[in-house]
Amino acid sequence: MTKDPNASGRTTFNIRHRNGFAGLLLAGLLGLGLGTVRGQDAGQIPPPSPPPPPPALLVFIEAAGLDSLALVKDLGFARPVPGPADAQVLVRIASRPVEAGTEYLLSFVGQHDFLGVNDELRTSVEPGAGPEDSLKAAAQTLKLGLVRYVARTPMSADLRIALLDKVSPTAVSDPWNFWVFSLSAYGMLSGVKTYNSQMYFGSLTAQRVTESLKFKLSAGFTIQKDKYDLPDYQYSSSLDSRYLQGMIAKSLNDHWSIGGGIEFSTSLFSNVRQGLELMPGIEYNVFPYSQSTKRQLRLLYRVGFRSFNYFEETIYDKTKEWLWGQSLTATLELVQPWGTISTSLEGFHYFHDPSKYRLELNSEISLRIVQGLDFNLYGGGSWIHNQLSLPKAGSTFEDVILQRKEQATTYNYFFMIGLSFSFGSVRSNVVNPRFSSGGSSISISL
Repeated sequence: MTKDPNASGRTTFNIRHRNGFAGLLLAGLLGLGLGTVRGQDAGQIPPPSPPPPPPALLVFIEAAGLDSLALVKDLGFARPVPGPADAQVLVRIASRPVEAGTEYLLSFVGQHDFLGVNDELRTSVEPGAGPEDSLKAAAQTLKLGLVRYVARTPMSADLRIALLDKVSPTAVSDPWNFWVFSLSAYGMLSGVKTYNSQMYFGSLTAQRVTESLKFKLSAGFTIQKDKYDLPDYQYSSSLDSRYLQGMIAKSLNDHWSIGGGIEFSTSLFSNVRQGLELMPGIEYNVFPYSQSTKRQLRLLYRVGFRSFNYFEETIYDKTKEWLWGQSLTATLELVQPWGTISTSLEGFHYFHDPSKYRLELNSEISLRIVQGLDFNLYGGGSWIHNQLSLPKAGSTFEDVILQRKEQATTYNYFFMIGLSFSFGSVRSNVVNPRFSSGGSSISISL
């Protein structure tokens, strides 16, 4: 091996060896080494490949009022995904007030590799607990629920389990004792030279709902007055209705409840000067009430009386009457990761004449677009054969056009489509479906 003195800025090696193959091998190794040195001098070393992301359990979380990202921020083994289709585990978190505070129900549904691996866990916070306390309790229970899934993955080798000493909680009293009140009122005045209108509305609701007892009392009124003053035509009309309603439902066990409702009402539209309805009943849920955040199939039977005192004599020559009747309502509600389906069918008839009946069907489909945003379909209708309060004198043209009096009909129907967006407090509304109407939250009645 010799160095060529005539080479400028370059080193040349001449290799002579009796064994030609060994010389070629040595030359190749030297050339590889020089190429590496030149690459280092030119700064052309390829960057190292980034390390692969750590393994993580793919989770889709639906938690009304709770921040799903905050729930998993301290979980090194879980990563949230934007949609349920890609998730290995679906988690739905629902809340409801109980005697000891607020209870959170966490439902876990396995998908893909964990298909059929489902679970439910519960946790609670005391009355008066703040959002941070609720989030912490839910996050801790979420962590416990996901451990069974992580235990089936290679990540289980990195898990460590420790038991902390239990600290006795400090008792916190609820100054409202689970009572919730709401009050609303408004008035509206409008008009032009030939027309003026007045409308007043008000309502008051008080309710107390726990796992064992549900009580609700509400009152309200609506008053509307319209006046037309044209050169050759003057007309005045009014619409006045008032009501007072009460409902109570007692939980017997996880399938049965008893309760009832009472209502006092007056309505010019329905020709009812004084109305009283008292309907006690009993309800059976095919599924346990504890599963009401996922599915319900409730059968509600009620029997009682209705008393009416009319403004005008009816088409049946009555100014007042006392009637007995019964009703049966079937309500089905299913909650899935993609949305909710709810429908109810109610039938009612009077004992004195079974041909005086009413059938009412209401349904709602809510499809989840993203968390908090839903696409909703509402629909329903009624078969009406119990309009006992229709006035014998009939209705004027103005009563019909302005919808000031109930009109004879054998059916009604409605259909609605829209979007809804939910957000707000971590302390969501009560989950206690006993003696609720079910189906669509919107209905049209005559």
